[in-house]
Amino acid sequence: LSFSLSPSPLFLPLPPSFLPLHFPLPSLSPSPPPLSFSFFLIGSNYQLRSWVWNQFFVLEEYMGDEPLYVGKLHSDVDKGEGQVKYVLNGEGATSIFTIDENTGDIHATKRLDREEQPYYTLRAQARHRHTNLPVEPESEFVIKVQDINDNEPKFLDGPYSARVPEMSPVGTSVVTVVATDADDPTYGNSARVVYSILEGQPYFSVEPRTGVVRTALPNMDREAREQYLLVIQAKDMVGQMGGLSGTTSVTVTLTDVNDNPPHFSRKSYQFSVPESLPVATTVAKVKALDSDVGPNAEMEYRIVDGDGLGLFRITPDPDTQEGLITLQKGLDFETKSSYTLRVEASNRNIDLRFLSLGPFSDTATVRLNVQNVDEPPVFSSPFSKMVISEEATVGTTIGTIFAHDPDSTNSPIRYSIDRNTDLERFFNIDATTGVISTAKPLDREVNAVHNITIFATEILDPLQVGKGVVLITVTDINDNAPVFAIEYETYLCESARPGQVIETISAVDRDQPQSGHRFFFSLTAEAAGNLNFTLRDNKDNTASVLTKRGGFQRRHQNVYRLPVLIMDNGSPALSSTNTLSIRVCDCDPDGIPQSCGSENSMLSAGLSTGALIAILACILTLLGITTDPGLIPVLSGVGHHCK
Repeated sequence: LSFSLSPSPLFLPLPPSFLPLHFPLPSLSPSPPPLSFSFFLIGSNYQLRSWVWNQFFVLEEYMGDEPLYVGKLHSDVDKGEGQVKYVLNGEGATSIFTIDENTGDIHATKRLDREEQPYYTLRAQARHRHTNLPVEPESEFVIKVQDINDNEPKFLDGPYSARVPEMSPVGTSVVTVVATDADDPTYGNSARVVYSILEGQPYFSVEPRTGVVRTALPNMDREAREQYLLVIQAKDMVGQMGGLSGTTSVTVTLTDVNDNPPHFSRKSYQFSVPESLPVATTVAKVKALDSDVGPNAEMEYRIVDGDGLGLFRITPDPDTQEGLITLQKGLDFETKSSYTLRVEASNRNIDLRFLSLGPFSDTATVRLNVQNVDEPPVFSSPFSKMVISEEATVGTTIGTIFAHDPDSTNSPIRYSIDRNTDLERFFNIDATTGVISTAKPLDREVNAVHNITIFATEILDPLQVGKGVVLITVTDINDNAPVFAIEYETYLCESARPGQVIETISAVDRDQPQSGHRFFFSLTAEAAGNLNFTLRDNKDNTASVLTKRGGFQRRHQNVYRLPVLIMDNGSPALSSTNTLSIRVCDCDPDGIPQSCGSENSMLSAGLSTGALIAILACILTLLGITTDPGLIPVLSGVGHHCK
């Protein structure tokens, strides 16, 4: 036998010997579903159990004063003689559910909550009252807690925040809200939720079934209103009367789009600019206003017309979006006292959707009035170059400089030299004419270039002083004779052969002729006929000294002095005689000098007796043995040689 309870079928196999089960129908809200029973006979020769039961229902949230009747268990073994008792075990037995051991009636003693536990599994037995032996096998059954609509929908993710671009078309999705209902979604409409908007109309709407919030009005303008607070309701029972509801808030912020063109608050601006401002100085600021924000309010500025093109430029300030007008060239009140510019401001980032609203740019006129400033004298050239020969006599004119007062007063000028740049006072300047002349003889070899500063002072206002720089280059004359490049130490081996080069000499000259140096080497007339050495000019500003014979011996003469004449190619040519000392040495087979002289050889080299005494005195002084009083006058006379 089976029966079904619509809408959920229940299959309960029941033996014919089983007495009818009694259970209450659940209380259904708002209206009970249709209840139908279908009974089917399953087989004819079926071996039946003595007793059986299946699922029971108990209504949740029962608040009555008496225990809630759940159902009744009965076995055909029970003949009503009081020999059978019913025992209940499992979830909630005795604590929640009780059974009358005599009648098998089951009651719920506590209020049940389906959302905490939707069903309970229990076991029942029929036992002999006196022997406590089971008269029926233990069987399991379920008590299902029947749902009622006792939970309102909840927005677990609320409150919500959302952003949507301003000027969005109607129906633009903003955010999706989701409400959950803890009631049984498989039974009735207790968990079927619909959404509605309580606050936020007519700007926004919500789809009843999906919870998608959408824009409901076109052309919502952020500049008029930036934020909206919506209240969304979710109601169960498909929104029917008696359903439970919950609400959440949605804060919708309109984000900016570039739908506002820039505009100047005034059509003309006027500024005063001192003529003394240096180049790159900001002389004026203008600003085009834009109701948009962020990148949509970023500006570009340009000068589109006017008489200051090339003299001024305008650039945007990235922080303030102002147009900064800067000076590109110096101003002169006496030349031009005012300029007029027409400047344009435009958005850097254009939204093509809103081009129909008009040009996203605006223009304004800027007038710049140049203010006269008392300026210091100005040199016709702030940096002048002059040239003077080092043979120039004192008082020779080098050149003239000129400065003028740029102001309309045209004050006379007085010139002077900054003596910090001419400490030795080589030059003078005429205070009235600006003529620069020599005050001392010049020497190119001491100072080839003089860098002096000239002051130009207004006579009518001595506080106004201009500065100019004059670079004076001293040109060379041939006033220095050539000399040996170094102090040569020339050695001659006793084994030297005739025609052997014993030294190569070169020369230096402090002069710097434009064509370069050319030196000529020769022996002096007195030395030209000597039998020991000769000189060969190499034609490359060097000369070679050669032996004319062999057989040099130290014991005969250990030092030779060879006078060499060196002449330059100047006009007129200058020359000098330089003496080359040649010392005879005992050399090893490789020609390396081993021994080159003694006291005698030093004398032959030209050291005087006085020089030898001075050297000896120095040695004695260093050794601390100058004890002879007779030597003191001698030593005191040559003491400076020791120093």
